[in-house]
Amino acid sequence: MPKTPSPCIDVCKFKREGHCIGCSMTKAQKSIFKKLKKEDQRAGFVKMLMAQQDVMGKYAGWKIAYARKCNKKGAEAPFELVTNSMP
Repeated sequence: MPKTPSPCIDVCKFKREGHCIGCSMTKAQKSIFKKLKKEDQRAGFVKMLMAQQDVMGKYAGWKIAYARKCNKKGAEAPFELVTNSMP
């Protein structure tokens, strides 16, 4: 089973009070994620980050980019993408 990939989507511009405009992580959070070795810890971190994004708002594009990254690495995204399609 592939490891949960980093939530970083390679935008890395720290604004919004020290949070990246792409993934919402701070530099300290990015450092913490890199040190996580156990899969349950990595998955838990991503869930915590998603809750952080919900509170902060303005991270709608992250889910699409992260799902694409998970797919590329052979991992399953921790959410289901809902697309708006016309019947």
